[in-house]
Amino acid sequence: MTTRRLADDAVQPDSFAFSPENADWVKTQVAKFPEGRQASAVIPLLWRAQEQEGWVSRAAIEETARLLDMPTIRVLEVATFYFMFQLSPTGSNAHIQVCGTTPCMLCGAESLVSVCETLIGPAHAVSADGLLSWEEVECLGACANAPMAQIDSWVKGGFHSDYYEDLDKDGFAAIIEAFRAGGYPKPGSQTGRFASEPLGAQTSLTADHTEHHNAAVAAAITEGAA
Repeated sequence: MTTRRLADDAVQPDSFAFSPENADWVKTQVAKFPEGRQASAVIPLLWRAQEQEGWVSRAAIEETARLLDMPTIRVLEVATFYFMFQLSPTGSNAHIQVCGTTPCMLCGAESLVSVCETLIGPAHAVSADGLLSWEEVECLGACANAPMAQIDSWVKGGFHSDYYEDLDKDGFAAIIEAFRAGGYPKPGSQTGRFASEPLGAQTSLTADHTEHHNAAVAAAITEGAA
């Protein structure tokens, strides 16, 4: 395991407060749990803080502890244990997580890392223009569509966390530059695959998936999502 520490004091904000909208959302989350069990909401609150600010600061940890009546060290333990929480500032437009585990590595993840180094800079550092950041992570569970990256973005009026799959070097570079420009490239397979279909032609379950599908697939088709 990698040692995870809070960012240097120089980049830590003096205070943190949830936006009015998020503050109302926090109340609904805490209300889901019986009196004395509010600590069960710690992960949702930390995630919402990250959605709002782009990362989890010491002040956000302290405010979460206050809202949930928890010792600050307990919230710190959660924030430093789960790799989904960013403990240092990220790019204001997007933070890119490139999967480097074996299936993705065999399918070209190293070339994606090279693209990030060229277009953004060193891992775990914000680009010179402040818009982008990146890191290499362990398996994100989309091995059939390797290589892939998860991209958290703050563009087009909200927070998005999406998988970009079946990537290649040039296409990935184009995606990064689109995020730099404030765009929101369409997530999912970049070769047109639906879900985790074979690279060639579909060999089983060949019925038209648009005719017989569950509610989740129906929503994805309607919204044009991955």
